[in-house]
Amino acid sequence: MNIMNIIKAVDADSLAVLIRQVVGACFEVSNVLGGGFLEKVYERALVEELRIQGLQATAQVPIVVPYKGIVAGEYYCDVLVEGVLIVELKCCERLTDEHIAQCINYVQATGIPLMLLVNFQNPRLEWRRIYRKGATEVHEDAAIYNA
Repeated sequence: MNIMNIIKAVDADSLAVLIRQVVGACFEVSNVLGGGFLEKVYERALVEELRIQGLQATAQVPIVVPYKGIVAGEYYCDVLVEGVLIVELKCCERLTDEHIAQCINYVQATGIPLMLLVNFQNPRLEWRRIYRKGATEVHEDAAIYNA
């Protein structure tokens, strides 16, 4: 399975609603579990919470990076929601430029307009929207990085 065979088109309004739902699910997981667990624990909990909320969520979906007709690389996104939104999970003291660069690679490789980067480590959930270069919609509810 390759993410390029799964990604679906979505309008901006539907994506905004989905993002609110996913961020809400992340807060629920953070509130229930707190900080300190391994990333895999939050991944499993988030997938379950999204399913409880009636959303389709798949963990560890491969992202193939093509180059002139060959597969030059393969990444695995943590969670794909409804076939339109990638959620990358972290458990670290703070999000770094390396985490943002990883997400920039994901949006460039897949062509999706944006994704979420979420850090569960601290008592206060940290999250960011990462936009693909050329994506036009801007939101003020979290820090934004253009790929």
